[in-house]
Amino acid sequence: MESGVNLASGGNQMTKDIDYDHGLGGNFGLSLWVTLFTFLALFMLPAEQARASDSGYIVTETIETFEYDIVEPEHLTSWDAAPAKAQFGPFRVISEHTVEMSGTVDSYSPALFQKMLQQYPGIKRIEMIDCDGSIDEDANLSLARQIRQAGISTHVPARGSVRSGAVELFLAGIRHTADTGAEFVVHSWIDEDGREANDYPANDPVHAEYLNYYKEMGIPADKAQAFYSLTNSVPFAEQLKLSRNDLARFQLLH
Repeated sequence: MESGVNLASGGNQMTKDIDYDHGLGGNFGLSLWVTLFTFLALFMLPAEQARASDSGYIVTETIETFEYDIVEPEHLTSWDAAPAKAQFGPFRVISEHTVEMSGTVDSYSPALFQKMLQQYPGIKRIEMIDCDGSIDEDANLSLARQIRQAGISTHVPARGSVRSGAVELFLAGIRHTADTGAEFVVHSWIDEDGREANDYPANDPVHAEYLNYYKEMGIPADKAQAFYSLTNSVPFAEQLKLSRNDLARFQLLH
């Protein structure tokens, strides 16, 4: 290396100077040489590093860096944004007159709904945000009748979704309305034995249970039959989205 040659050359010259300096002993001269060399090495090191850089050597410095991902916040639904006063199963009380509903109806839902009405008797509106049906159809129809008896309206906002048995709950509202962009999904029901609606004879009383419910909720008999047939034309494992025209055709909005 160039810097090594320079230092060696300087060292040799200094050794000769000491040898010809009369009056210095060998050991003392050696000590003086070591001291001078150390001093010169310390003094010349920065300059040598600079020359090394100028001569093509690259002096590098390691700097620790951090990478950050900038993520835009997702749009919050009203379910996420609205503060809740209390929650009862799938129902969240957001004001003295309004609750939001999201989730699945189960065997406990009717009792929880009654408890909610006892504590908040002024509730008059259910906003159905993301309702995927029920795992207990008897409880679902019982809850639906409680909603109607309490004189509560149901509403599905834009981008809200009601599916399967939640459609029956929607129809339970004393007024049942929906914004443009609300989603309605239907399919055949299935029982605990895995049998679907079309696995039962047309005159089986199980069908009358649903048809009577639709008529009870104010849907004309012919519309109720047509709507029930449409839902059962789709296997339980599949989905049929209702259009705005379907909602009007079957008189599902009121």
